[in-house]
Amino acid sequence: EVKDKIPAEDKQALESKIDDTIKWLDANQSGEKEEYEEKQKELEGVALPILQKMGGGGGMGGMPDMGGMPDMGGAAGAAGGAPPAAEPAGGPTIEEID
Repeated sequence: EVKDKIPAEDKQALESKIDDTIKWLDANQSGEKEEYEEKQKELEGVALPILQKMGGGGGMGGMPDMGGMPDMGGAAGAAGGAPPAAEPAGGPTIEEID
């Protein structure tokens, strides 16, 4: 399993950063987009080197998941590709409402 491949020191550093990030997210739910992006970069700064050591630098799948974290955290609702594309075609547009 993946968890068995992470050295104990890296695992502790990653878990600590994840815990810090979750606490920050809980305390800053109405933060600005730039603040969320900064926290994401901080977490990636710890996580990506660990993932790169494990996977040889590519193809891990962890990076896209981390890129999706802000959307899952309640940011503007762009969670999937097909549903947002279908909504404008089926619902009113801004011009129709104005």
